[in-house]
Amino acid sequence: MPQVRHVDVAAVRAWCSLALEALGRERAEIDAINVYPVADGDTGTNLYLTVESAHQAVEAVFAGLEPAVPALPDVMRAMAHGALIGARGNSGTILAQLLRGMAQVLADGHASDADHDGFVDAQSLRLALSRAAESAREAVAHPVEGTVLTVATAAADAASGVDGDCGSVARAAYEGACAALDATPGQLAVLGSAGVVDAGGRGLVAVLGALSQAVSGDAVPVRRESAGGHARVDAVSADAALGCPDEHGAAGPAFEVIYLLEADDAAVARLRTRLDALGDSLVVVGGDGLWNVHVHVDDAGAAVEAGVEAGRPYRIRITHFGLGDVHAGRAFAPPRERAQRAVVAVVPGDGLAGLYAEAGATTVPDRPGEPPASGELVDAIRRAHAREVVLLPNDAELRHTAAAAAEQARSEGVRVALIPTRSAVQGLAALAVHEPDRRFDEDVVAMTSAAGATRYAELAVAERQSWTMAGICQAGDVLGLIDGDVAVIGSAVPTTARTVLDRMLAAGGELVTLVLGDDVPDELADGLERHVREAHLAVDTVVYRGGRQSALLLIGVE
Repeated sequence: MPQVRHVDVAAVRAWCSLALEALGRERAEIDAINVYPVADGDTGTNLYLTVESAHQAVEAVFAGLEPAVPALPDVMRAMAHGALIGARGNSGTILAQLLRGMAQVLADGHASDADHDGFVDAQSLRLALSRAAESAREAVAHPVEGTVLTVATAAADAASGVDGDCGSVARAAYEGACAALDATPGQLAVLGSAGVVDAGGRGLVAVLGALSQAVSGDAVPVRRESAGGHARVDAVSADAALGCPDEHGAAGPAFEVIYLLEADDAAVARLRTRLDALGDSLVVVGGDGLWNVHVHVDDAGAAVEAGVEAGRPYRIRITHFGLGDVHAGRAFAPPRERAQRAVVAVVPGDGLAGLYAEAGATTVPDRPGEPPASGELVDAIRRAHAREVVLLPNDAELRHTAAAAAEQARSEGVRVALIPTRSAVQGLAALAVHEPDRRFDEDVVAMTSAAGATRYAELAVAERQSWTMAGICQAGDVLGLIDGDVAVIGSAVPTTARTVLDRMLAAGGELVTLVLGDDVPDELADGLERHVREAHLAVDTVVYRGGRQSALLLIGVE
């Protein structure tokens, strides 16, 4: 094998892609051996979603500079940031910190003899792996041996003992991780009892195997944990709501709480102390004002309130593990019965999300610049826990992502119908006629017809001079987009909104839906309601608040 003296941006990009591919291939197997810290069968899925977010961030850097090639620091920082904001679960949060530790060396100038704009050498890679393991341990309130932390440390130690090129260092890290993973059942009682290796450590092995392949070009052997004495945990599945066992098998806290937090270092230090007293499995990762907080608690509200006191928490996710009768030292609950039908919708803004949730839909946030990935949609379909699911992407740009998620869910035995809604107001129209008691096909046809009969518009502010279907706009102009195309260019929101409404209602309509963004005053809605009432007889108007992160104004005409 030829020597690989340096790691460049192409290798990092390949590493990210290969890691995502490996976790996608092995996700189900990793889920199946997940017994610690919570036997909820989602470690593989959480790691996949975390790396998917990192992969999207890396690809965005390349797409933004094409045909030029980005600098290595930019790619490493993007990979670490993407993992941070997309981290899911205990293992995903730790993996995000591992990548951040590597980025601190490979991107932030602490590497030895590295050309940070083009490549890093073997010594830099050794230092990066060591810093990754150290920073992950620092992020965990109470490190436990026999977990992903042990595997990361072993990988760094193995790499540090190799005096060779980058390919040799990466391969040594992978082999060291494999050896440490095989030893985890003897280090953690709950793993030994179940006859499995640590699921988080298994995921890290997949990521390090991808690194070795990206650097050297040689694929690593595919591991199969069902062989070699590591049995699949059939009693632990994604459908069984299990209590949280510690390493001795005792039931633990009922909730997992995760959120992103904008706060300074001093506030985060106080937060760690408070959360540590509230629960366990505390992991706080990040820095430079942005953190990802993960903890298991009985009082989820108190965990969120602690974040509010520390700074600004957002993208808050609270998962109830479920409590059942304790048998043989492990808490089991009977599988939750699947609903017959559910609706899953991608929604921009917390106000709209609340509106959809009130109507019974499972929602997925659509954040500016951070569209949901297919794994996030699949996760939402699983959370809906139904035999039949209607999927509303509510964005034309998400059609391929939604199609991939639907296909994945179908392979898992869920009947999924994808309605190609292109706006949240079309989704509202579909949801308004949803009747779960009628036949699935009839329900889908009715919802599709209602969405298709709803024209949609959006008001936005131009960021730069640009050519549009309506002519040339300047930065600061108000744009009225009808059915996805710029139809009106104006100087003020109220007049532009009225012009858009008049154009949409010229072809007729019975109901106007207005969804106001967070910064839009109520007076605008009052004025538009009055305009519709006076200029268009027999047309009703309903107004909703979209909340933070929703568009300036969404308009639907049915």
